[in-house]
Order: sequence, then C-alpha cells, then structure tokens
Amino acid sequence: MEKRWVLASICNDDAVTTIAEQLNIDQSLAQILVQRNICDFDQAKDFFRPDLAHLHNPFLMKDMDVAVERIDVALSNHEKILIYGDYDVDGTTSVALAFSFFSQLTPNIEYYIPDRYLEGYGISTAGIDYAKTNGFSLIIALDCGIKSIDKIDYANSVGIDFIICDHHLPGDELPKAVAVLDPKREDCNYPFKELAGCGIGFKLAQAYAQKHNLPEDSYLQYLDLVMVSIAADIVPVVDENRILAFHGLKKLNTNPCEGLRALMEVSGKTENYTITDVVFTLGPRINAAGRIDHAKHAVAMLLCQVNSNALEQSVDINSKNIERRTYDQDITREALALIGESEVLINRKTTVVFNENWHKGVIGIVASRLTEKYYRPTIVLTKSNGVVAGSCRSVIGFDLYEALSGCAHLLDQYGGHKFAAGLTMQEHNVEALATKFEEIVSASITEELLTPMIRIDAEIELAQIDGKFFRVMAQMGPFGPENMAPIFVTNNVYLAQNAMKVGANHLKINIKQQNSATFECIAFGLADFEELLQLNKPFSVCYTIEENVWREKRRLQMNIKGIKLES
Repeated sequence: MEKRWVLASICNDDAVTTIAEQLNIDQSLAQILVQRNICDFDQAKDFFRPDLAHLHNPFLMKDMDVAVERIDVALSNHEKILIYGDYDVDGTTSVALAFSFFSQLTPNIEYYIPDRYLEGYGISTAGIDYAKTNGFSLIIALDCGIKSIDKIDYANSVGIDFIICDHHLPGDELPKAVAVLDPKREDCNYPFKELAGCGIGFKLAQAYAQKHNLPEDSYLQYLDLVMVSIAADIVPVVDENRILAFHGLKKLNTNPCEGLRALMEVSGKTENYTITDVVFTLGPRINAAGRIDHAKHAVAMLLCQVNSNALEQSVDINSKNIERRTYDQDITREALALIGESEVLINRKTTVVFNENWHKGVIGIVASRLTEKYYRPTIVLTKSNGVVAGSCRSVIGFDLYEALSGCAHLLDQYGGHKFAAGLTMQEHNVEALATKFEEIVSASITEELLTPMIRIDAEIELAQIDGKFFRVMAQMGPFGPENMAPIFVTNNVYLAQNAMKVGANHLKINIKQQNSATFECIAFGLADFEELLQLNKPFSVCYTIEENVWREKRRLQMNIKGIKLES
C-alpha cells in the first residue's frame, strides 16, 4: 500500500536560528527541536540530559497520601498484602516492581496474576476469593482496576481493601477503593497523564520511600522494569516517561536485574538496547508467558536473584515465544484468507473477523498484522470460556475507544485507549457488532486517515550528514511515541551501484549526491523497487539514520522508509 509523505511545517525561523546558534548544531536539527517544543537553551539542556531530579512529586497524584497511609497501617498491623496485576508486559513488570519494593519491608506479601483464559482481564472474583481464603486484607492492583466497580464492591463486602494503580481512562464512576491512583481521573492534578501502569507503581514506591526517608536506590533500582513497561505499552516517550526511559535503558545496558539479563542472553542480543529493541526483543517474550501458559512465570523470572535460576526461567519463556509465533503465523494466514474470500469484508472501512478456534493469546498480534495489511480499524474475535473475546487495533488519528463506546450495547465489557482495546461479548451479537462498528467508523473516518502516512521531520542534503550530525540526533532519544526517531527526506539522490534484493522482500542500496559521501541503505519490504531504480535516474528517499556496529567498527546507515521515483 502506497504511503503519504507528509513533511512537517517549517517552524518559527527566529527560534530555529537562535537554538542552532546556542547549541552550535545543524539548522535542520534545530528545526526538529523546535517542532518538539524545545525552543531555548535551558529546554534543550533538560531535553538532552534527562535528570531524575526532574521527576514529579509523587504526592501530587490524587490519593497518593491515602495509599501510603493505608500501606503504613498494613505494615504496622502485620497484615497480608497481595500484589495483583495484569498478564501483559506492563502488568507483570508492575507486579515485579511493587512486590520487590514492598517485600523489602514485610514478609507478609505475595503476588497474583489472573489466568488470561479462566479469569480474563482485570480484577477477578477468583482473585478476590483467593485473597479472602488466604487471609489477605489489602490488595494493591496494578495496570488494572479502574473500571472494576462491581469487583471492588465485592471485595469491600468480604473485608478486603484495594489500592488501585491504573493508567487507563476511568468510566463515569470510580471504584470504591481505599485509594485510586490514576492521573487520568478528572480530579487528579498530577502534571503528567501518560505514565504506564508500572510507572504508577514506581510513583507509589517513590512516595513511600520519600515519606520514610528510605534511600533513593530502594526504588530507582527498578528503573529497567519501568522502562520495559514504557516501551512495551507504547506510551508517549515524553516528559516523565522520557526521564524514566532514559535512565531505565542505561540500567538495562549496564546492570539489569537478573531476569532481564537472562532474557537478553536467550534472545541473542545482550547490549546496546534501544526502546525499539525492547519492543521487538524483550516485550514479546515476556508477553508470551501469559499468551501461551501463565504470566506468573514472567513475574517469577523478573524476580529471580540468581542468574542460573533466571536463565532456566527465561529459556522456558523463550520456548513459549517460539510457540506463540507459530499460532500467530497460522491465525494471520487464516484471517487474511477469510477477508480475501469475502467481497463484503474486502470493501469495508473496517475489519471484523471471528473464528471460535483461534488462540485467544495471540489475537492482539493478529489484529495488529491485519491493521498493517489493510490499514483500517480492526477487531479480531475468538471464543474463550463460553464468551467471545476480542482484540482491537486502530489507525493513526482515529479514536478506536470512542467507536467501541458506540457499540457498548452489544458488548459485555470493553476497555483500552485510542489505538488498542479489548472486549468480551456474546456470540449472537458478533454480526451486529461488525455492522455497527462499520457504520460508526464509516461515518467519521476520512480517506486520508485510511491511507498510511510517513511523517517527515525535515528535508536535508546528504552532505549535511556526518558524525556530529548523528551524535546530536541520537541524543534526542530514547525514541518512542511523540518523540520518534527523526525521519528525513532527500531528493535527487542516485544509486552508487545497482540495487540488490536481500531476504524475502528487502532491498539493499548505496546512494549518493553530488559532493556527498556514499551511504549504505537498507529498505525493508521495498524489494519491488529493485528493477525500477536505475543508475543514472534520480529518485527521492525518506529514511531514519542509524549506526551499524560490526566487529567494533561503526558506520552510518540509512533505514529507508519510502522511495519515490522522479517524474
């Protein structure tokens, strides 16, 4: 599918000139900084040198003081505390962080992860019953709970208190927990609204440590876990998240916890991790535990103190990831065939597919693949424990959660955010959901939103790119949502030698301009251009700039995102 190239608008010339002079950097890089609201020297200093001292005061979060006070009471009275979390990466890292921190203060603590298939998402009645049967009087729930109104009422009725640490959008009513920590609640004035669930757990640990004058390392030692959650949960890498991600990456690359160290070993990549590496290397493996078996195994790995134990756990989790890939590939192939065989499905502005035999643990991945293929809001449904479960994905700029809200009368439960969500429903409503979802999306989505877009930060010449240019650009990281790696466009480039197809569908080319060095490029998924690119014909490329390290030798390489032939 051909993509739109959208060049960012030129910023305030005076601000760009000023910051370029103050920092002694290329004008194009200064322009990118201004586009990201970095407009003077002090802002640039904070941006390029993320400082843990600039983390927000955790007590600015609504109910934080109440949560800390309730934990104090629990510790003083030797109450049993249960750390409860979701089964994805954010949930399991949250549980590992909170359990590790509070187990420094009490032995009367356990953790609980619901079974994806038997209990489903969020707070479960089974989890509360487990707590009651085993004498727990306080549950700290992480990355879930903000919509569990009836479950919290049930917990209250059996004498169990809840502290909820969530980052999802609340409904019209908040659960009647002792404390509800969620920056997205309307009455919360916390300055940053986009923490991951593990980030909320980190703020709780930070608040407790600050109140009791515990050493900073009592909670900062878990920055690698927080960073993994930020990467895997696709939250904006700005403000507080960028500080946490920056220092979390530093810890991952120098002194990770034993569980992550072992997982890095079995993945085959042990150093120089970026956010992207975490998303595609560590995240899927941690997720695989809950998708294929039970997420408690991921928590057990993250809690390991001994490398040999962590390695044993990580080898098992890695094998689950291999199994997950097989399910993923098979179901994606079946879903694509289902769409391709239906004139109705192929011509819609949405994709809704259902097969009761698909593996519930991978339908979210399949939904992402279908969205990438057809680029339209997508719901993938399967059957689990007598009900239909679904994973939903959107395209950039379209609010999926709002569209699902219009289908609420057909759903038993749903939750998530603009770009990803989950749901449960009755099977007899599946066809009605497909019709209603198509109706709502068609009425509001534009053709422009249904065409994938490449956002280009700046147009540059190849001669601008040198070691200093790359070093300054690299310091804009860690890159992620709302602070993506800059994408550049360069026009009138030429092949330095013939293009070469590599792998199944990739292209390797060397490009140059007059008065420029030759740059090596890799173009994933663009092998169709092999015959179209000719030695003496100019073309345009948009790309990110990377550093290729091979046998301790470093060289700049371009990762081509798009190619356009000159007319």
